[in-house]
Amino acid sequence: MFSTRFGRPIHLTFHARKRLAQRVISEALLLDLIETGIVKYKDARHVWIFKAYADRRDNLLCAATIIADALIIKTVMNHFQPE
Repeated sequence: MFSTRFGRPIHLTFHARKRLAQRVISEALLLDLIETGIVKYKDARHVWIFKAYADRRDNLLCAATIIADALIIKTVMNHFQPE
């Protein structure tokens, strides 16, 4: 996968892949989240990307990411609450 928004390839950690499967989130939905979700920066490298999906009961979905040479997806959360 590649993020046009961030101009980087997307790398999923083992943990992120496990959470995608547990939460029934496809790579296509994850890519939509990354490309169109709200971005909240913790610092220059760590970001949360989140978005609500009307057809899901477990909103908000959120990808916890690190911006490096690739966009590294550390985990994917549901029922996210931005602070």
